[in-house]
Amino acid sequence: MNIYFIRHGETEYNRLGIVQGSGVDTSLNDTGHWQARAFFDHYRSVPFELFVSSALRRTHETLAPFLESGKPWVQMPEINEISWGTHEGRPSTPEMIGVYRKMIHEWENGNFDAALPGGESANQLAERVTRFLDWIRSRDEQTVLVCTHGRTLRCMVSLLKGASLHHMEHVHHANTGCYQASWQNDHFHFLMENDTRHLREAAKIA
Repeated sequence: MNIYFIRHGETEYNRLGIVQGSGVDTSLNDTGHWQARAFFDHYRSVPFELFVSSALRRTHETLAPFLESGKPWVQMPEINEISWGTHEGRPSTPEMIGVYRKMIHEWENGNFDAALPGGESANQLAERVTRFLDWIRSRDEQTVLVCTHGRTLRCMVSLLKGASLHHMEHVHHANTGCYQASWQNDHFHFLMENDTRHLREAAKIA
């Protein structure tokens, strides 16, 4: 099995630095639609048999050019973005950034139950991402495209590598950045990590 994992394209909230999370269902902005098209143009020849997105529209819109093929598409709330609780829908302020960094520090010290007020912890995120990974391993398709979110992708890659959730902070996730993992000998092996060559190629053409 070969699985391609991407983060959704840019939203206006991304551009403005407003916190999204699982509770804010934004659409792609013009840049995000351009990124989605660039990704499609680069990967359209890959024989994807299944498309998987979160339940949030920014992932649906990122996959939209592929979905026109009529091939199977599954929406899974298990790969929604983490809930950032009371921070969602608000512009980042120095105070909010301080609270966020304190939580990340807790995670780095092994306290994966730490969370923003009203939000999910790293352990809660990992629990639902693990359910998704168990599901994807049970599939018969050989080539799958999964579109998810920044923090969720960080968690997913860490779990696939068998790494501690400490590793999340070392996982990069550009908008439409692509990870490719191959399932071999009961392990996932990464062939690409946060690859954005499709954006560079599209920029040259433009």
